[in-house]
Amino acid sequence: MKKKLTRMEASLNLQDGPITYEKKWYASIPFWKQLLVCSSVWTMFFMTGMLVGAPTVFIPQIKAEINSTYKIEDETISWLYSVYGISAVPWVFIVPTISQIFGRRLLFIIAGFNTMLVFAVLFFSTTTKQILISEIMQGYFQSCNLSLCIIIVSEYAAPRYRGMFLTLKTASFCWGFWTSNAIGTFFHWKFIPVAGMIICLHTFTSFIWPESPQWLASRGRFEECVVAFRWLNGYNTKSESELKQLIESQRVYLKERKQKSFTILEYVSIEFYKPLFIMLVLLTQYFFTGKFVSSIYILDIVKKITGSERTAYTGMLVLDGVTVLGVYCGCFLTRIINRRTMYLASSSIGLIILFIIALYLYLVKLMFIVENKILTVLLLTCLAVVMNSGPMALTTTFCGEIIPLKYKGSMFMLVSGVYMSYSTLVLKTAPQVFKALGLHGTFLMYGIVTAVCTTILYYCLPETKDKTLQQIEEEASSKRLLKENDGQFTEH
Repeated sequence: MKKKLTRMEASLNLQDGPITYEKKWYASIPFWKQLLVCSSVWTMFFMTGMLVGAPTVFIPQIKAEINSTYKIEDETISWLYSVYGISAVPWVFIVPTISQIFGRRLLFIIAGFNTMLVFAVLFFSTTTKQILISEIMQGYFQSCNLSLCIIIVSEYAAPRYRGMFLTLKTASFCWGFWTSNAIGTFFHWKFIPVAGMIICLHTFTSFIWPESPQWLASRGRFEECVVAFRWLNGYNTKSESELKQLIESQRVYLKERKQKSFTILEYVSIEFYKPLFIMLVLLTQYFFTGKFVSSIYILDIVKKITGSERTAYTGMLVLDGVTVLGVYCGCFLTRIINRRTMYLASSSIGLIILFIIALYLYLVKLMFIVENKILTVLLLTCLAVVMNSGPMALTTTFCGEIIPLKYKGSMFMLVSGVYMSYSTLVLKTAPQVFKALGLHGTFLMYGIVTAVCTTILYYCLPETKDKTLQQIEEEASSKRLLKENDGQFTEH
């Protein structure tokens, strides 16, 4: 029996002929609906920040407990900081694959339940082994943050909101990190999972979402795509043009897939490996700006520099606060400045600050100058603001925008795997790196890596501000074809 179309579905002719439009009034509040979806993603990142930041405060508390049965060795501490990265490795391959088959919404709902369970296990933990179990359980939703959540924001948000929404998810992570550290500074650490379970309830608004229009179109479910797209974007000339472009491009792609099988050659084409290369460079810079490690080991770093535990806790809260400020600055600036310009400018300024910190710490070590606690915290604060307004905030934004739709599953699988590998490697080896190179040598290494990555990105990072995902993909393809044609012309 032929399916009866709704009024919204009937307004588009979705058969094999050309797409035709019927002008009609369509009641919608697109911004608030997109905000509803993206705020659930922000909540997931907020809770991730809470869990990643929790070891920073619960480890000192456990160590300080009188008559404690906990005997935490350095090896155990490093695992508490980094084990979630290893537990996420299988999921970084599973989640993108399943999301291509079953869609985005279902997996996000499962992630919400998983997060609630993680907080519950953490709350009832009484030994470090039980805490480790709760961290191992984080693997699923941590991998969702790296692939599924970025895909959701990039596909559900309109181009004019997408950059801001993707940046705000980074701010949410930083807020979660700061909240966790603030709770642990003034209260017992078990208030962290209590707050997390309450906040987690917001993620269940995903039950009322539609499925992703891009995913529906990629599966040939065009009628459902129309309904979902209009629920999110309303009914106006601009959105209808974007909808028409999306459906027609996926029709062409699906017809091509029927005519020829998908071969391994498509994975060695420039259309695949160029965005992959860009994302690998972005991730390398993300982890080697010094900000990521500084956030996790901030207490140890400040305590080692200043020799004061009180200053270390004060510095931790100050740096966490300005981290959020930096992300919001980046969010505001991306509304008025091109994303590529913003990224490269902030990276260049951050590079200078990294070299200044390295030189300052080296001179302190040689006793040429006297270490100043205020100056130390000020330099780290400047680094936090600059790096979080650029590389830390915009890396996932670019990752969500430059991947072609047909490669989303496989490419996010690879990128997520690299992210978790970097995360585990950097956090697990950080204490040894600090010991081997010293703090001055560590920041010098970060500066050199940042300089190399920034130089590479200057030549290959595209501009994505206010462009639809389809436009970004078509521009990349047109530039590739232009270069190929120029090469053929030169040969002749």
